Amino acid sequence: MPIWFAYTMITLLVITSIVLILLILLHRGKGGGLSSMFGGGVSSSLAGSSVAEKNLDRYTILVAIVWFACIVGLGLWLKLQVGTGAA
Repeated sequence: MPIWFAYTMITLLVITSIVLILLILLHRGKGGGLSSMFGGGVSSSLAGSSVAEKNLDRYTILVAIVWFACIVGLGLWLKLQVGTGAA
């Protein structure tokens, strides 16, 4: 596989890592979480909505799947490169 594949996977991995961190921090925990700290009443009223929580869960799962696929793709690319002797 060409080297641009690795650069694409690394870039996508960095972007999805940052987005995944932000999405996880937006989730509401038992004590209200960080989402209530940053927005006050506005964020807590949105986080209390079941539709908003479901959408946040869906986005988090989607980004986590893309993140995992990037790791697997990068690992397979690295294994092929080491196996062929090319760097």
